[in-house]
Amino acid sequence: MLKMNHLSKVYRTHLIETHALRDFSIHVREGEFVAVTGPSGSGKTTFLNIAGLLEEFSGGEFWVDGVDVRGMNDDQRSRLRNEKIGFIFQGFNLIPDLNLFDNVDVPLRYRGFNAADRKRRIEETLSRVGLASRMKHYPAELSGGQQQRVAIARALAGSPRLLLADEPTGNLDSLMARGVMELLEDINRQGTTIIMVTHDPELAARAQRNVHVIDGQVTDFEAEPQLRVPAHGSDAAVATV
Repeated sequence: MLKMNHLSKVYRTHLIETHALRDFSIHVREGEFVAVTGPSGSGKTTFLNIAGLLEEFSGGEFWVDGVDVRGMNDDQRSRLRNEKIGFIFQGFNLIPDLNLFDNVDVPLRYRGFNAADRKRRIEETLSRVGLASRMKHYPAELSGGQQQRVAIARALAGSPRLLLADEPTGNLDSLMARGVMELLEDINRQGTTIIMVTHDPELAARAQRNVHVIDGQVTDFEAEPQLRVPAHGSDAAVATV
């Protein structure tokens, strides 16, 4: 599903080079739930931004769902991101002046779904996260846990193959965090691949596999799968565990 091989990311100014990622390799199989941990400044957010096609990388190899990302222009990257990837952020990123239905609708309009399809997707995903009865409510009328569920519904409405979660429980108390984590586990059981960045060791332990990052490198991992490198344009990476 996602494969990075010897990836690097360098930020350059006139005087300084900062290596955010160096020789970074990770393989995530379709259907996995992987937690990425590490101290602040270790490169976790840079990894997640590159994985989500929000940032370019400096060197190495990168495939998403069998598609070689190298050499893609902005339009191609945007198309791939919109078709394959969903995002969940720590800060929810809901639009306060829109009700829940319209918040989930925004990215679907951007992708060009027709009105009937959008309505079906919105109702199905809000129901899936337990908020079907509140779709006309506004974000300020919800608890933090409910707002994060709306953010998850918004991410799921486009049927992503890969869900990237950046500290999805960071703004929640422990009870709400457990509820959100249970929802993510259920989403994963239904086939969606999830990569979650977290500082919480309890939540990381609930993932199928943990990857630890320090100084822009993967330092340890559990049950790292061996994947055949896909040919350019192939449909999927094949596991050879």
